[in-house]
Amino acid sequence: MFLGSYKPSFDAKSRRFALPKKIRSELINEQVILSLGYDKCVFGFDTRSWGVEAQKQLEQPLTSKSARDTRRFIFSSAEHIVLDSQGRFILPDNLCQFAKIGKPVVIGAGDHFEIWDENIWNRQKNILEEVVL
Repeated sequence: MFLGSYKPSFDAKSRRFALPKKIRSELINEQVILSLGYDKCVFGFDTRSWGVEAQKQLEQPLTSKSARDTRRFIFSSAEHIVLDSQGRFILPDNLCQFAKIGKPVVIGAGDHFEIWDENIWNRQKNILEEVVL
């Protein structure tokens, strides 16, 4: 299970990203699937969790416009990523631009992790704190 919040190493010029060790420890085989996430973040799944989530989406009827839209949103942006021996990878440009990542924060979200720009995450976190507290 993906838990916690981290400020990973990130080179904005090359988009080289170092996935935190506690997040990597939850991966099955040093591989992740990244895709557009909701609320301007990037979703990251281990390969098993991605399979579960993909199956949920594929079980929705094609006759449903919202199901088709969700599939398009998630699958069209999905990238299979293999980490190097130090847990680094290049964050795909389309995902980096979508989430406006300049200074990233990684948060655990249970069955997946999310990569946010620090400023956007702080605003989102403040909203969540208002609702929850």
